[in-house]
Amino acid sequence: MRPPTGPPVRVGLFGLLGSGNLGNDGSMEAVLAYLRRDHGEAAVDAMCGGPEVVRLRNRLPATRLHWYRGEYRTASRAGAVMGKGLGKLVDAFRTAAWVRRHDVVIVPGMGVLEATLPLRPWGFPYALFLLCASGRLFGTRVALVGVGAGPIGNRATRALVRRSARLAAYRSYRDGQSRDALRAMGVDTARDEVYPDLAFALPTPPSGAPSGTPGPVCVGVMAFHGGDDDRARAEEIHRRYLDGTTRFVRALVEDGRPVRLLTGDEVDGEVVAAILDAVDSPLVTAAETASLDDLMKEMAAADAVVATRYHNLVCALKVGVPTLALSYAAKSDALMDRMGLGAYCHPAREVDADRLLDAFRELEKHAAELRRTLAERNATVARQLDRQFTALTEAVFPRTGRAHAHAHALRETP
Repeated sequence: MRPPTGPPVRVGLFGLLGSGNLGNDGSMEAVLAYLRRDHGEAAVDAMCGGPEVVRLRNRLPATRLHWYRGEYRTASRAGAVMGKGLGKLVDAFRTAAWVRRHDVVIVPGMGVLEATLPLRPWGFPYALFLLCASGRLFGTRVALVGVGAGPIGNRATRALVRRSARLAAYRSYRDGQSRDALRAMGVDTARDEVYPDLAFALPTPPSGAPSGTPGPVCVGVMAFHGGDDDRARAEEIHRRYLDGTTRFVRALVEDGRPVRLLTGDEVDGEVVAAILDAVDSPLVTAAETASLDDLMKEMAAADAVVATRYHNLVCALKVGVPTLALSYAAKSDALMDRMGLGAYCHPAREVDADRLLDAFRELEKHAAELRRTLAERNATVARQLDRQFTALTEAVFPRTGRAHAHAHALRETP
């Protein structure tokens, strides 16, 4: 494995970044802040799903992840099928050429080793395999940092994920079950560590003090159709989720509570529109959010949050607001448990408005206690993420790792 050839260190960021998913972009922003703080000399660019957005918002040089622009559209015509097939071959050379120009490539967070949402093996799993194989071939250190993983039913997807993980130079996970899932796939995880989600490293906006009277509730919604193994029931799952969530919002409005609808991905807008149409009330409004910072500011002003998307939950917990999860995967349960709110989870596949309302009232009854718990857990999480970045420097920036660790130790000395 070749060391960096001299300053500046060439660092690439890789993933579905700038593609409309706020959680993915938030993980990238946390890593960018770390690089600018601890490796300010590094030359950073990205290979990502939305290069135009990354160039504009993050001021980074960015390259398109896939040569074929219709990669994530269903290919029904012969031309589209041929385009996708040719794209796989072209991407092998494009990815290798991009990786070769770097000393380090970081995959910042994201559920890149899981299939909790519908996923085709020749989409992102194939792209990740090309990245890790190219890194091994050219001696570029590929780091999977704070990633999510889970059991994968599809054999081709599982094989690509397993091989990618084995080829990476560094791996860490956002929860213990992710590490367990990789171990169950046959990956040696003995030296891999678990840290909190990278988005917890983002700055926290100030939160408003509860007024003492029932205040606004943030409801984070999702265009939820089940996971990769639920394709046959996808529409049924979506209808049940939308109906239950709509009835819950209506019940809050009948109690006189202002409701603020939030999203975490561009595709969630259709669910917001459906709820606004079904619950015709001035008490229900929709927020326009372009980042996790925007989400956190919305949530910090609320009395409570009920959310589905994983990074909606991260944001709510980070700002210390009592939170109830509409959980669609084990990662949500693990997150809530880590933050001391494991009792406040409701299944997203079977949203029962009455049961959800009962759980919400129980959440509010213990709001003061839960805010204290979240304050304590967030302090712990901050220390753990500081250790994550120190470990990452030691692992993939060998030329500067020892000096950084020494400087970090000096900063921590009282």
